Amino acid sequence: MLKNIFLLLRPQQWLKNIFIFIPLFFSRHLLEIHDVGIAGIAFIAYCFMASAIYCFNDILDVESDRKHPQKCKRPLAAGKISKTGGYLLMGTCIALSLAFASLISTRTVLYGLLGVYFVINLAYCLYLKQKAIIDVFIIAIGFVLRVLVGGFTTGIYITHWIVLMTFLLALFLAFAKRRDDVVIYANTTTMMRRNVNRYNLEFMNQVISLIAAITMICYIMYTVSDDVIMRFHSQYIYLTAVWVLAGLIRYLQLTIVDVKSGSPTKVLLKDRFVQACIVGWILHFALFIYL
Repeated sequence: MLKNIFLLLRPQQWLKNIFIFIPLFFSRHLLEIHDVGIAGIAFIAYCFMASAIYCFNDILDVESDRKHPQKCKRPLAAGKISKTGGYLLMGTCIALSLAFASLISTRTVLYGLLGVYFVINLAYCLYLKQKAIIDVFIIAIGFVLRVLVGGFTTGIYITHWIVLMTFLLALFLAFAKRRDDVVIYANTTTMMRRNVNRYNLEFMNQVISLIAAITMICYIMYTVSDDVIMRFHSQYIYLTAVWVLAGLIRYLQLTIVDVKSGSPTKVLLKDRFVQACIVGWILHFALFIYL
């Protein structure tokens, strides 16, 4: 039973909430124990709120999940946890989220951002995820909210570059994930989502490639902008673009050639090339920021 509860909470998806620490990384606050502690509590609060949404989503999608080749193994779809149990777990997660949020001095801000995240995702689960394109933009906005949580709870200024890059990267990953549903629909005529017929492979390939190109251009513009060069006292930050380019190309390969982009989290945890690009970028950028 505990294993099924654990699976329903989807703790592997909590990895997305690392975006909360991005403002700390770029502002040289990642070594400040006080700020890291606040961000850590916000991270836990956000994880529980996200799990509450996952529970609600699985309750609503239990029938469609049973038709999905991978999602049919989820606890609710497999009948290992009842809908009532799902609602109870959802309520528990919300209570835990608010309890952890109350531990920090900027709790009011965190309450507000958690509330915005909850309302947006309720709307997503109930209606918006059936609307093509809008559904993907909602996912991307969720990642921007994570960055805002990290900045607002610690009092760190968030630049427009961080918001823009986060949004574009999340949009890229979300469209890549949707492409998997399109492939399943094309091969089996099984609709994993009601809006899947509003997409096709040609459209998805073009959109994913377009967003990847825009993301790369924006990143290069960021690294050569005067304010960034002055802030980090280096004109060589553009060299970190190599890691970003390699990572994007690899993810495009996984998406279009290998058709393995259904779970960005799984890609991050298993693909050594992507992991190397991320670690390389972090270490390379950290040299400019902290040394």
